[in-house]
Amino acid sequence: MRHLLTPNARVDTVDQVAEALVALHSSDPVTVYLSAALRLRQPSIDTVDRALYDDRRLLRHHAMRRTLWAMTPATTVAAHAGFTRKIAAAERRRTGKLFGLDETGIDDAIERVTTAVHEHGGPISTRAVGEILPDLAEPRPVNQGTNYGGTMAVHTRALLVAAFEGHIARGRPAGTWIASQYDWWPVESWVGRRLDDQDDHDELAGAAAVIGAWLATSGPATLDDLVWWTGSTKTLVRRSLEQIEAVEVVTNDGRTDVTGYVLPDDALDGITGADPGPWVALLPGLDPTAMGWKQRAWYLDDETNARVTDRNGNIGPTVWVDGSVVGGWAQRPDGTIVHDVELATLGGVHHDLLDAEIDRLRALVGDTRFTPRFPSPNQKQLLA
Repeated sequence: MRHLLTPNARVDTVDQVAEALVALHSSDPVTVYLSAALRLRQPSIDTVDRALYDDRRLLRHHAMRRTLWAMTPATTVAAHAGFTRKIAAAERRRTGKLFGLDETGIDDAIERVTTAVHEHGGPISTRAVGEILPDLAEPRPVNQGTNYGGTMAVHTRALLVAAFEGHIARGRPAGTWIASQYDWWPVESWVGRRLDDQDDHDELAGAAAVIGAWLATSGPATLDDLVWWTGSTKTLVRRSLEQIEAVEVVTNDGRTDVTGYVLPDDALDGITGADPGPWVALLPGLDPTAMGWKQRAWYLDDETNARVTDRNGNIGPTVWVDGSVVGGWAQRPDGTIVHDVELATLGGVHHDLLDAEIDRLRALVGDTRFTPRFPSPNQKQLLA
């Protein structure tokens, strides 16, 4: 219910979805749209698109685990302070090493591409920035002497680092909503000022704000869950838990009793609200619910896990029944939605609910065809 999966928990706006889940995975552009729309009372791709790019209620930004997320501006500010600054510093060093640039050279490249985006005002494509800065767009050799050597233009990497550092932001995809190449905008269009100009969050304050929001929707969680989800150190996570005065509780990770953490006012209350009754949900690959915890045995058994999860822990499209993953789904080239759920294990009411959710998903995506960016092991069989 906290993750808005049951019909009685669905909401009206995309930012309500983002706030309930803290952040939506955006490494696969399809995930943002489906994760948000399927949790709305009136699901619509256009509604998600408007929230992202017209109303600017969500912002795409790299943060926890170096993942690209879609978050509300307030969450983005906190996540940038708590997690992205360290990642951005590493990206800056990596870019310098890649092109053989010293600190002055990196500063110059990042400042020039940032200025180009701000002077243009957005939207502006990576190619257009290269046309403004032809010396930075000249292909240069990289990774020479390796199996993945080749050439790359400085401006493409400089734009990425400028985005990591919070100077610019990704706008609409170049093409349809399932595309993954974005135009660039000044980040002020979403936040009001550059993320690194924000002086109201240091690392601990930012991390604690994000971890507190995550515990509100995903607690109880173990220390390992939090370290994995944030991509941060145990030291920073422990300090954040102290900052928000998290409470230790006994929970179960699906295999054994373990120590978990919840917010202080959450230790006894648990979930409140009407019993949702039987329910079924179809979630896209990398959905924040399926990806929410490192220890997943309490909602994902070993056999199903082997079908829907790749070797890196990325989860493909999933079918949920009453709080557990029972299989996966795929969209075939003709638009048919297929699944590998053992129907014999479900009651008749769940058969009907599954059919209804398939119809709901098919109506949502219409004529659009897509494949998961990180396909799970069962995708090939489902598409056969």
